[in-house]
Amino acid sequence: MTPRATERRLIEIIRRAPAGGPGVRVGIGDDCAVLEPDAGRLLLATTDLMIEDVHFRRRWAAPGDVGWKSLAVNLSDIAAMGGRPRWALIALACPAGVGLEDAEEFYSGLLALASEHGVAVVGGDTAASPAGWLVNVTLLGEAVAAPLLRSTARAGDVVAVTGALGRSAAGLALLESPAVPAGLAPAARDDVRAAHLRPRPRVREGQWLGSAGGVTAMIDLSDGLATDLGHVAEESGVGARIALDRVPVGEGARAVAAALGRDALAWATGGGEDYELLLTCEPGAFRRLADGLAAATGTRLTSIGEVVVAAEGVRYTDASGREVAVTPGFEHFVTGRA
Repeated sequence: MTPRATERRLIEIIRRAPAGGPGVRVGIGDDCAVLEPDAGRLLLATTDLMIEDVHFRRRWAAPGDVGWKSLAVNLSDIAAMGGRPRWALIALACPAGVGLEDAEEFYSGLLALASEHGVAVVGGDTAASPAGWLVNVTLLGEAVAAPLLRSTARAGDVVAVTGALGRSAAGLALLESPAVPAGLAPAARDDVRAAHLRPRPRVREGQWLGSAGGVTAMIDLSDGLATDLGHVAEESGVGARIALDRVPVGEGARAVAAALGRDALAWATGGGEDYELLLTCEPGAFRRLADGLAAATGTRLTSIGEVVVAAEGVRYTDASGREVAVTPGFEHFVTGRA
């Protein structure tokens, strides 16, 4: 099959997917999509690259996993703003030898997640890659309320996170392990692998938190707690004090760490790719937010520290209150991820 025929086939596959709701005047098939945001809504825009052997390895990530995750990382950005995802554009470049079946599986994984969140794929591009898979997703969304920024945390705020951390890093460690450790429960194995290969962005949680009042700043945990909290501190001009014994570490991550002789807390603070939400909130609002989020979405919100003045820096303490060093998470242009 010629490249042009392959592209037409992929367009047919995407066109069969649900449109994702109103707002698409012209979708796939023309030079540009024509979109109509809801009246009075602010437009949110984000884009992320997924590069083979940086963000994933094909020896353990199936094409469907790559498709799912390439959209998930963008959905997480919209979630961090408290927004509603609407429209996606997908650019996919594959090396020689990748067949139509692999490309179809890629879009199948991506479209499955898009359908869950009412996202319409409205355009993109396909090309040949000289080496490895390369995916670029651009996602557009709408602000449901005032967008939550990473630059508006204030001294005295509570620092909190959704869900549990360290599961994705544990999944990566397990996928890279030459063998599954004896005695590791299948439930723990499946939990961490799914967290790494097919993360579930906190879109509903972000929208609820964005509309609930009392949240002062928010960011998604893509590069690790230590790195992403540093972004909030820098952009807001504040410091933070984090109690490591309060950081919620995933049970699956703890099980894998015990089996591999690794440190689950280090995964939780520096592993990255958890795609949970890190937020700051008014001290008097935390209990209301925690109870409300659990009731609305079933997701736990855990207080892990407080925002302090910039002069105090970002500090981490152990259970005895002693300050300890924490290794930063992923840094672009410095460390590889996969």
